[in-house]
Amino acid sequence: MLQVGQALVSLDVIERFFICNLEKCLGACCVEGDAGAPITEEERCKLKEILDVVWDDLLPEARRVIEQQGVAYVDEEGDLVTSIVNGKDCVFTCYDKNGMCQCAIEKAYRAGKIDFYKPISCHLYPIRLKEYPDFSAVNYHRWKICKAGEVLGRSEKVRVYEFLKEPLIRRFGEAWYNELCEAAEAYLQQYGE
Repeated sequence: MLQVGQALVSLDVIERFFICNLEKCLGACCVEGDAGAPITEEERCKLKEILDVVWDDLLPEARRVIEQQGVAYVDEEGDLVTSIVNGKDCVFTCYDKNGMCQCAIEKAYRAGKIDFYKPISCHLYPIRLKEYPDFSAVNYHRWKICKAGEVLGRSEKVRVYEFLKEPLIRRFGEAWYNELCEAAEAYLQQYGE
């Protein structure tokens, strides 16, 4: 682990390579798993606020789930997460004509309809954060569905923290990210690439 400000960063974030490869995985991280994406209470409020804007892009099953339980629920581990359809798909999942999973929130943001990109846990993925009273743990979540992203990252020589520059800055700030880059470069020079 490397300490950067009030965060402990897993060495996997520094050492491993990754570029999201949607052509191969088709957005499987939004539809696989046993719970929705972790969100904050503030994000739940934002999701409720933008619901009317994204409603027409949501699948009928997702609309029913939202009508019954809302945009989020508390999972078995006690975490607030986005609601899911059929025990897996995030309710904000929509699909393009080629069957690629898309985020209805991000789609609306890119179209200029809302000012909220998407929950930070989604933007950061495959990094997962764990918040503790005195620090944030920044970990790389390895999952078989992201294997194509690891292969592409290695071929392009882009590391996890480099690929996720924008969401890391969104969450921790630019000064923190610059400090992370300096620490990563020093670590990689000392311990090999």
